[in-house]
Amino acid sequence: LMLITSIPQYIQGITNAKVDLTTTDDTVLFTVPSDADFNAAVVNSILVSEDSGNADTITVTLVSGSSTFSLFKVKAVGANTTVELLTKDLILQSGEVLKVQAATANRLHVIASIQELSKTRVTTSALSRI
Repeated sequence: LMLITSIPQYIQGITNAKVDLTTTDDTVLFTVPSDADFNAAVVNSILVSEDSGNADTITVTLVSGSSTFSLFKVKAVGANTTVELLTKDLILQSGEVLKVQAATANRLHVIASIQELSKTRVTTSALSRI
């Protein structure tokens, strides 16, 4: 049980979001669910791996409604290395979108470890499966 903004939060799912950045486009890594059951997510880890033998950079942004916030702007990733971007958990709210963008295509892989949180101990979607 975790309390966020005085509302009990229950871990309802764990997942990893992953993307191979084959373009230099701004790419969605994860979107926080916005249905009745889920209302937040905690990103525990964002790993970035460079697999082409060439150093590169990554930009990570958080989109909340019509606003975009920079989390990492042109963060260096060494050749053939993996970097952990987070030193603390990142809390995302319902509907927010985590995006990543490589400076060069076909060099970076990104994997995020995520806990999805709900307001109830048993979700309505879980009840519908009974």
